[in-house]
Amino acid sequence: MEEWIPLLDIFLKSPSPETEASLWLDEASISFSSSSSSSSSSSPINRSSFVSLLKKQCEPIDQSPSPSSNKVMFIETLPNMVQSRILSFLLYDYKRFCGKDLVWLAREMLGGGKGVDFWVQRAAQNLLDTMPERKFDWISRLDLGSADEDSIVEEFDSVPDWLTEKKGGCIGAILPWLPVSCADVGSETLVVDSCNEEDLMSQGRENMEVDHREAVDDDDHEINVALQPDVHEMAVNLRAKVKSCESTCEVLALCDEIRKLCLGKGRDCLRVLALVEPWNAEDETAAVLLSNLHSGSEEEEIGWPSQILCSTVLPKFLALEKSASRVLMSATVEFCKIHQRAGEYGLVFPMILRKEGINSFICEVIARVLKECWHLGHISAFCQKLLCGRTEERKFLLLPCHRDLISDDLTWNESLFILFQNILTHDVPLTQGSVDCLVSKVQEMAERYCKSLKFGNFLLHFISKCATMLHAHKYPLIESVKCTNSLVTKSILSKLNAL
Repeated sequence: MEEWIPLLDIFLKSPSPETEASLWLDEASISFSSSSSSSSSSSPINRSSFVSLLKKQCEPIDQSPSPSSNKVMFIETLPNMVQSRILSFLLYDYKRFCGKDLVWLAREMLGGGKGVDFWVQRAAQNLLDTMPERKFDWISRLDLGSADEDSIVEEFDSVPDWLTEKKGGCIGAILPWLPVSCADVGSETLVVDSCNEEDLMSQGRENMEVDHREAVDDDDHEINVALQPDVHEMAVNLRAKVKSCESTCEVLALCDEIRKLCLGKGRDCLRVLALVEPWNAEDETAAVLLSNLHSGSEEEEIGWPSQILCSTVLPKFLALEKSASRVLMSATVEFCKIHQRAGEYGLVFPMILRKEGINSFICEVIARVLKECWHLGHISAFCQKLLCGRTEERKFLLLPCHRDLISDDLTWNESLFILFQNILTHDVPLTQGSVDCLVSKVQEMAERYCKSLKFGNFLLHFISKCATMLHAHKYPLIESVKCTNSLVTKSILSKLNAL
């Protein structure tokens, strides 16, 4: 086991473990072959033995006497970050491994109903999807041939057990398979027959359009329906206080009132905050609100802090046309240091997904929050999620009235490239997936920003910081850079030719 420690150390500490691990295995294999005559008893060090090590069955340290089914593979005993990096390396170098072993390992990581870390699961799924000529002999283990065809059809068409129980206690059901009685249906229920189906459907569409227009034209009315009249009235009164507070004592009293109103049992915090409009407060007032709305006793780790951020400072930052005030920026940074996940969901994600794209002032805010509040690993994971994750994986929180300001996808402009340049300058270890996505975006945007010095500076930092992960992209990047004509084009080409 000791001979594998240097390799595991690479997966734990290296900023580019895929290439370093591949070189280490090559060198270790050559070294072992040359010394095999003198130490024939030692186990070989090569790619096959490495996979065997990963598949090796181990007893959990804290396991009491129990069946062997509780054994885990050696790779599962490693930290989640190391597991995902190992799987990424196997994907990077899969042509030099036995495909059957890699497919088996990936399926074992994904199967068995085990709770697998998100990034480990993602890496295992990528490995499984990439393997060529995948074998489907695992289907035979499902024992499909032994089942009677009629019983399969009967089971497929049968009603679920929970619905069957409901059906038994429902008298006079409208449909034989749906346990809804006539008494449960109001007199205004729409019943369509063959004669008036077209007219009624047309009427239904018209009603939906009217409802939509009413919701868009009168937001306060929509909120008022969901809140109790007394709650609505109190929120409107607090809205006036937000704009008129002049002393710190008044703001602290206002914080208590807002907190009690929002955190009341069964109340929708976002609807209450949308009525109170705390983002309309002066920057000094907003800073005090941000520092004191969260008393530290709320049970929710993310929910309430995220709601504070997205209702107090997010709208201010989304509308920045000059540098953020020092007092507001300092309060935001201090809050995000304590509530890092809330800062991600309630501030950074919505800001970076601004529909019009971020400007230089918003870029300054995001860069400072990332630099002063987050760990390098947190920033790396955020970039991976932002660049490579699916839309539904980008979780963020904001008020419904601000939804039109946010896009589901990144809007690429010079300021966004400057943001990633700041991230690289901060020595954030980007993953190979993030690097690949940035390369793809550089190729797409090279002609648009062919004379942009900001775009050129980003490329210069990108190639300098991620050189070890850009070998496969060397020649496509050279072709893209040749399309540019800025002051740093020659320097960029020089660095690419040196890869």
